[in-house]
Amino acid sequence: MKLFEPISAWSHEIAAIRRDLHAYPELAFEETRTADQVASWLEKWDIPVHRGLGVTGVVGILKGTGGDGPAVGLRADMDALPMQELNEFDHKSRHEGKMHACGHDGHTAMLLGAARYLAEHRNFAGTIYLIFQPAEEGFGGAREMIKDGLFKLFPMQAVFGLHNWPGMPAGTFGVLPGAMMASSNTFELRIEGKGAHGGMPHLGVDPIMAAVQLAQNLQTIVSRNVDPLEPVVVSITQIHAGSADNVIPNEALMRGTVRTFSTEALDLVETRMRELSEQSCAALGCTVDFDFDRRYPPTINHPEQAAFCAQVIQELVGADKLRQDIRPSMGAEDFSFMLQEVPGCYVWLGNGDGDHRSQGHGLGPCMLHNGSYDFNDSLIPIGASYWAKLALDWLTQHR
Repeated sequence: MKLFEPISAWSHEIAAIRRDLHAYPELAFEETRTADQVASWLEKWDIPVHRGLGVTGVVGILKGTGGDGPAVGLRADMDALPMQELNEFDHKSRHEGKMHACGHDGHTAMLLGAARYLAEHRNFAGTIYLIFQPAEEGFGGAREMIKDGLFKLFPMQAVFGLHNWPGMPAGTFGVLPGAMMASSNTFELRIEGKGAHGGMPHLGVDPIMAAVQLAQNLQTIVSRNVDPLEPVVVSITQIHAGSADNVIPNEALMRGTVRTFSTEALDLVETRMRELSEQSCAALGCTVDFDFDRRYPPTINHPEQAAFCAQVIQELVGADKLRQDIRPSMGAEDFSFMLQEVPGCYVWLGNGDGDHRSQGHGLGPCMLHNGSYDFNDSLIPIGASYWAKLALDWLTQHR
């Protein structure tokens, strides 16, 4: 392992920043304190800062002393989740109902660690943009930063992202060309029938029966319409109807999620869902209002940038710490919006199984979006060194 020695020497200071961020989590587009902290540290290291993209986004502009050259972007997310922390260690959340349960505090800290090193070693040509993004957790902060001019104000030839990954051995990296994470989409079906007495169903039109049959029919999209080699998930996660034992209601509501690794598969699923919804409900005398919301596109790594990341990882931590046999995740990530605009790559950094957690952690597993999660601070020198080496190597190779 060839980590950057200065980063390792003061990584405990970056860990202290991480724990402070963990103790004061902020939700999407509310990351005011976090953004203030990030901007303050960047400015302390003489890195000019631009604020306000995506409401609370921060961009550090780090120019080398070697003159003009290409530009590369490194992105970390800053927001927390609306959930209660179960941990009781000293840096647990001070904000009820808010928690850094996905490691964005660690992502921010690792990029700050790289920023400090790069600010002290500016003998490169070109520009490194340090992108601290709000609102990854379901609100599309990356999309909002792009709408506000991220890539127009700060043109770059490549952009890179990273996420910690529990269950992978701590300090290992996972990278794939192509699909790394799925698209995230939601649907809502509002089925209208005709209410009646439960003992006299012939006088009504039962939306519950329509919902039951439709739930079965929707699963045939995956089993009979989609190519068997194309991963697709259609999950109905909510069905709401009725208010009394002896009343057939007027309406039934169904909600759920669709995940795909390609836009083509998503187009097919949405089309078939609409057709099946209308036809199945009509067959039972009901009408349906179908709403489909495409939230995050699939996270698709560009092959050239994925190969570059793999090379950087091997040189940094050794080939034995690089995993290219991982399977992509049906989770979603709004870094996908950035990859639609600029070539780049998104990698996973193993967070371990939770043995790193301090005494006082919750009883649950150290998994993402779990109340017992905590970021593994031993990753800070690894992740920060990865960011620094990736940026420097990329600028050197693309001079």
